[in-house]
Amino acid sequence: MTSPAPRLPFSRPPAFVAPGRDGAPRVLLLGSGELGKEVAIELARLGVEVVAADRYAGAPAMQVAHASRVLDMGDPVALRALIDEVAPDVVVPEIEAIATQVLVDVEATGRVIVVPTARATALTMDREGIRRLAAETLGLATSPYRFVDTLAGLRAATAAVGLPCVIKPVMSSSGKGQSVIRTPDDVAAAWEYAQTGGRVAASCPGGSGGPDETGVRVIVEGFISFDYELTLLTVRHTGGTTFLDPIGHTQVDGDYRESWQGQDVPDVVVRRAQEIATAVTDDLGGYGVFGVEVFVVGEEVIFSEVSPRPHDTGLVTLVSQDLSEFALHARAILGLPAGDVTRIGGPGQEAAASCAVLAEGEGVPVVTGVELALAVPTAQVRIFGKPSVSGRRRVAVALARGADVAEARARARAAAAALRIELV
Repeated sequence: MTSPAPRLPFSRPPAFVAPGRDGAPRVLLLGSGELGKEVAIELARLGVEVVAADRYAGAPAMQVAHASRVLDMGDPVALRALIDEVAPDVVVPEIEAIATQVLVDVEATGRVIVVPTARATALTMDREGIRRLAAETLGLATSPYRFVDTLAGLRAATAAVGLPCVIKPVMSSSGKGQSVIRTPDDVAAAWEYAQTGGRVAASCPGGSGGPDETGVRVIVEGFISFDYELTLLTVRHTGGTTFLDPIGHTQVDGDYRESWQGQDVPDVVVRRAQEIATAVTDDLGGYGVFGVEVFVVGEEVIFSEVSPRPHDTGLVTLVSQDLSEFALHARAILGLPAGDVTRIGGPGQEAAASCAVLAEGEGVPVVTGVELALAVPTAQVRIFGKPSVSGRRRVAVALARGADVAEARARARAAAAALRIELV
């Protein structure tokens, strides 16, 4: 189905009052990481009061917001109390681990807009919801899949979809709990990792009570030997739907590492990707940026996932175009027109790339070598300002432009390599 246009958060044209004053437009960010930080900056540029929330203090978006709150957003009582206290005009979920029923309830009151919609947030938080929507309701091409919640079920599912296959918790992000099963001997270890790596851990990780004991629900996907992956950033706004230039990207263990714009993508692939993005985002409804991920095999385009918010691979838009995905998201969720998007870069700078910078271990990240990174031609750096690292986390991104994708990627990689991360 095609969802009706949502109610706008403010009168048209919007009336903006200085943050902190009565009548000031107020946005509550649920999730305050590096992507939320860029959204907060763009909202502040438009005169919006931003309250940033996350599970820990000092998160990146909190550093640029007008106010901040610390809470477990998966706790429905705490989340409802936060929304009642802040009384936002718009709630912008920037992560998946949220008590989505609360968003459904507050949206139903008509007093708060949830971006893009509470239904979209709930569906995309759970891989099962969005996969069944795409494959079974919309009839889009996807990899073969099964959903299981026992070790015995996983063994049966791997036999059904074939090896190799990919296992992912239905509720996880950044590759957590995800692994590739290549042989039957890999099944037990993959199951145990999925039980501890998702956003909801099993009470008995690894199905320790036996192969039929229910654990964290997972999706088992048949492996696709794709030529390349694309993210199609899709912007739903008052003027219609705008597609940004396709973004190529690479992932390691299910987590973004590099992305770029300027790749030569056949017109037939772009058109099919846009058709898929239109089908999915029209059904989800609402306004804002959606990151639609697809696999490409020859001229065949296969739906993978969708995020109802700015996408990490879209960090490249900070240097590739005059309006980044974050600026477009801010405009769209306020009911403002997206406007015309213009690619940045004169002769010799037709492509752009981003390269994630990671830290691994425990401690406070200290970043040095910025002067060396910025000495790389066209390079820019964004340091996220994460107050601590536990495990493996992105702490910065290097960005660059070049005459083609190869040069842009090489420059972004060189700038990233120049940065030194010490945990203290």
